[in-house]
Amino acid sequence: MLKIENLTKEYEGQKILDGIHLEVKKGDVLVVVGPSGCGKSTLLRCINALEPIQGGTIKLQGMDIRKGSKNITTLRQKIGMVFQSYELFPHLTVIDNITLAPVKVQKRDKAEVRKEAMELLARVGLADKAKSYPRQLSGGQKQRVAIVRALCMHPEILLFDEVTAALDPEMVREVLDVMLDLAKQGKTMLIVTHEMQFAKAVADKVIFIDQGKIVEEAAPEEFFEHPKTERAKQFLNVFTFEHVEHHEE
Repeated sequence: MLKIENLTKEYEGQKILDGIHLEVKKGDVLVVVGPSGCGKSTLLRCINALEPIQGGTIKLQGMDIRKGSKNITTLRQKIGMVFQSYELFPHLTVIDNITLAPVKVQKRDKAEVRKEAMELLARVGLADKAKSYPRQLSGGQKQRVAIVRALCMHPEILLFDEVTAALDPEMVREVLDVMLDLAKQGKTMLIVTHEMQFAKAVADKVIFIDQGKIVEEAAPEEFFEHPKTERAKQFLNVFTFEHVEHHEE
């Protein structure tokens, strides 16, 4: 469904992404992990043509994605993106935030879109918030609304960019549960996250990026239990603590 070949992204002469090769098949859940600043979020932004690329190709269902290309609006509708910062319109209610693009951009029937939006809100436990404004919601609720908004466009692939990074620990779970549910439904997803337990639970494949390159890709059990590269071992060590014995003086 998504094929990335030799992707290069430079910013002020510095390579942010360096020769990335990646394939996502229909129904795949790929989780991208790596240290901060390694290019994970940039990768998602390139896929969505929010960033211009300097080399290589990104193809969705065989069609070239490039910032400024003629069919970019059509292609973008096939890609649902959920950001760390929700990006909800503050002056619109939850239901209006969700239905705006399907009605305006996809020219779909308003009543039909509203019905679908309400069903999706019920699914993520927010049916009672349809008429609320974003400022009246918690971070976890906003993020679930942002996911529903992406789903309502009927995308072929969903991109999640650190969607729990700004949330309190208690809210992280409610958002991750929605994503786990989407994985069970067979949605195609590319997820950038720091939540290692979640990555292990949801991923078909884990992609480890460091300094703009894919250093390792493996099934989650393999990556977390037996990382092949030194760099991946170092990275994963950050998430494990040895038990400390306390000795009484």
